[in-house]
Amino acid sequence: MQCETVSLQLADIADGLTQLPLESERHVESCLRCQAELAQYRKLLRALSALRGQLLVPDESLLDDILDALRPPAPVHRLHRRNRRAAYIGGIAAAATAGAAGAIVIASRLANRQSLAS
Repeated sequence: MQCETVSLQLADIADGLTQLPLESERHVESCLRCQAELAQYRKLLRALSALRGQLLVPDESLLDDILDALRPPAPVHRLHRRNRRAAYIGGIAAAATAGAAGAIVIASRLANRQSLAS
């Protein structure tokens, strides 16, 4: 049996609710590579379970940082009718970028807390 075939099934059995077919189970028992991959899936499930009850409180300066990123660097001028569509699209893009930046900051701080806890 090939490791590639079994590795597709390992994520499904990591939680212990389902079992591998007998042939695949025998392969995992004898294959260190598949055992290590299964251990990684189980470790990931434990980490995700630990995050479930965690409350994330963003820094007080996060909102100010996002608003500063959204503020225009120059005075705003009245737009002509044909330029409004471009302005709306630009505003949506800026809001999406700021939201992604906020998510990245939150995720990196969460990862830092996880690495400190380990």
